[in-house]
Amino acid sequence: MIVLVGFMGAGKTTVGRLLAAPLGLPFTDTDHVVEARAGRPIPEVFRTDGEDAFRDLEERAVADVLAGPAAVVSLGGGACGRAATRERLRAHTVVHLRVSLEQTRARTAGDANRPLLQRPDLAELHAARQRLYDEVATVAVPTDGRAAEEVARDVLGRIETQRTARDPEDR
Repeated sequence: MIVLVGFMGAGKTTVGRLLAAPLGLPFTDTDHVVEARAGRPIPEVFRTDGEDAFRDLEERAVADVLAGPAAVVSLGGGACGRAATRERLRAHTVVHLRVSLEQTRARTAGDANRPLLQRPDLAELHAARQRLYDEVATVAVPTDGRAAEEVARDVLGRIETQRTARDPEDR
């Protein structure tokens, strides 16, 4: 299982789709799983049920996906906030797609489907989440100023290097 984590606008969904084909794995975005289970878009869940209810749905969706068949998985930006999710991630290859706050703002400008973008403490949220992503990541890849295809190639190379370092007999 290859799991992509990172802040909003890091490119988790785009890079995840690009990684799935060469790895011969399906791609799953846990945000899509949450929306399918809730029967409505995430912003509506936030508005009507609140962030805690959304996080509960998200935690269950992530747990189910991680317990399923091998895949490339993109987690929502806040999924690592739950200790149970961080613990589940320990059994998988986790790639932190690093994105600066400035790039996040540029990439997500005008995106009404991201309810947390309007938070007055967005910089603090970004910094706090970076620490969580770093805690769970086995690989970190910068994304600022890079095309998704370049980031995907970088991720593939780092995963292969990591795999070779762990399993020298596989060379």
